[in-house]
Amino acid sequence: MTEHAYPQGIHVPLITPFTAAGDVAREALEGLAHTVLDAGAAGIVALGTTAEVATLDGEERRTVVEICLRVCAERGAPLTVGAGSNDTRASEAALAELGQWPGLTAALVTVPSFTRPSQEGVIAHFTRLAAVSPVPLVVYDIPYRTALPLSAATLRTLGEVPGIVAVKYANGLIGQDTVELLGDLPPGFSVMAGDDLFASPMLAMGASGGILASAHLATRRFAGLVDAWRDGDVEQARSLGHALARLSAALFREPNPTVIKGVLHERGLIPTPDVRLPLLPAGKATVADALERLSRLEG
Repeated sequence: MTEHAYPQGIHVPLITPFTAAGDVAREALEGLAHTVLDAGAAGIVALGTTAEVATLDGEERRTVVEICLRVCAERGAPLTVGAGSNDTRASEAALAELGQWPGLTAALVTVPSFTRPSQEGVIAHFTRLAAVSPVPLVVYDIPYRTALPLSAATLRTLGEVPGIVAVKYANGLIGQDTVELLGDLPPGFSVMAGDDLFASPMLAMGASGGILASAHLATRRFAGLVDAWRDGDVEQARSLGHALARLSAALFREPNPTVIKGVLHERGLIPTPDVRLPLLPAGKATVADALERLSRLEG
């Protein structure tokens, strides 16, 4: 693989907007995809956690992928699609289905949850998936959902597997493993910041970009943060990074993506702020606080 095999910059894991009747709001989804790309996003992620993918049926998932793929094809932007589960055979089947959509950039695949395999089991899981997947894989390391943190050594091993091109790194902290990983990356393996609050320090340490739900909003500022760290404009990067972290904190004050949906609705970008049970819509005060922080950032 060539160095930096996975696209750089900010990738937005799109929400799934719903109509008042509870259906996927197709026009709103298409418009939102164009909006974030217009504002400087490098790419889009469909069917991630932020999309409430666990609540979508098969037909709805196909609808989301087809809309996002059409927009990305028009714009020449990369599209990554969430796929896989805690079961290796089921994950193989899910990845095989992606072959029906030529033009996908990669699949975002979570570390197996609930089963809690060993580090060696995780390596065997992803090695097998990479061998059969029609698209390259991005490992989604998110232990506060999977209960299984990956070590730097495990991630480096996965980074050397042909067909595994990146990790979405969302392990909830910046610690020794983070330092060890970013200090010794395999060629062609990208680290994408996945914890919105830590996007700026991750970029400062060498992350290639971020897959960030908060970048639905202030997208141009998030893209500018990547540019500032890349260009060595430390003063600008620090100032912008702190401001964006405050926004992200407000957007994650209630379960994701409830606050983001509330803000997008208030701004007229989606028809409802609705989420599907067991999520509940964000409280008015929380949405108002996020809107205020966003206005200050844009002002």
